[in-house]
Amino acid sequence: MVEFMKKAMDWVLEKEADAARDCHTKPEDIDKQIEMIEKKKEALVKQYNDNIGELEHVLNKLHAIKAESLKC
Repeated sequence: MVEFMKKAMDWVLEKEADAARDCHTKPEDIDKQIEMIEKKKEALVKQYNDNIGELEHVLNKLHAIKAESLKC
């Protein structure tokens, strides 16, 4: 499914590039698309960082538990 979506997006972007080459695309419209994608990227990066932070917390706890178990 992911591969299909990538191919579909590549096809759409190629059609968008064709339209731009033929002067059928307004730069303002592309700016809106860029802004939308940048916001989506920022949200994904934030979500990623939050998830990594939580995993680091869990790993630190597990390492502490393992250290305690090694004392036995």
